[in-house]
Amino acid sequence: MQHLFIINPAAGSRDRTADYTAAIEEACGKRGLTYRIQVSQGPGECKRLAREAAETGEAVRIYACGGDGTLNEVVNGAAGFDNVAVTVFSGGSGNDFARMFSDPGAFRNLERLLDAEEVEFDLIRCNDDYSLNICSVGLDARIGHDVANYKRIPLLSGFRAYAVSTVVNVVRGIYEHYVVEINGERFDGNFTMICACNGRFYGGGFCPVPAADPTDGKLEILLVKDVSRLKVAQVVGAYKDGKYANFPDLFRHFSTDHVKIICDKPTGINLDGEKREGTVIDMSIAEKKLRFFYPKGITFKADAAKEAATV
Repeated sequence: MQHLFIINPAAGSRDRTADYTAAIEEACGKRGLTYRIQVSQGPGECKRLAREAAETGEAVRIYACGGDGTLNEVVNGAAGFDNVAVTVFSGGSGNDFARMFSDPGAFRNLERLLDAEEVEFDLIRCNDDYSLNICSVGLDARIGHDVANYKRIPLLSGFRAYAVSTVVNVVRGIYEHYVVEINGERFDGNFTMICACNGRFYGGGFCPVPAADPTDGKLEILLVKDVSRLKVAQVVGAYKDGKYANFPDLFRHFSTDHVKIICDKPTGINLDGEKREGTVIDMSIAEKKLRFFYPKGITFKADAAKEAATV
């Protein structure tokens, strides 16, 4: 079996290519493993490298060396190939997908990742792309997409960039008009956010639907109604902490395998932190599952999430 490490030097706060390479060479070398290290040269490169490896037909484990965005690119390259298993060797600024496991920090330990266990996860098919974790449209997507622009400004790194993006986007307008088709119902109105959850965490700790389970063949959808600027902080807080059930006048929750969103104009889509755009956004559970491997000795917290939903 091949081991392919795809390093994204743009992930995180600095280029960690040298750190990754040293750890990979030491761990794989002493085990006598067959491995390759490839470094992304720009956006879309991780997807291409993963797809090329998948198309050989050989059994391969692919390690996305970076954060959630790197993992998303690798997943899009590997989607639909049964000979490929994927994981994240964490090192980006956001590693939200790993939070579904009992020890997210274990994804930073290559020795434990090499002694892997495996699970099959659902994928979200969003138009022509895939998402392993969460897709969203609306205020949160606009805030997330603009953060990168503000990070380029001196003194506006990390949380400051997020805070500035939030303020700017709230001033621009909190909600937009969408037509949403789901479970045979049609909702025509203004919405603050629409979120489709396969996983649970994104955006540095947001957990909209704690009971989301990427093994159950369902998407957990939250429709967040239009709110005033005075209420937006309350709504975002409830959304972040998964307390949507406490505000039935503001949130609608659905379990489904398909949702369609029709927009008045080209609208930004957040796919695991990656930006896409569309006027018709069609999201469904993909036909094929993804093989995902994780460090031996930790567990996927499916039962814990279901227990949290009943509290």
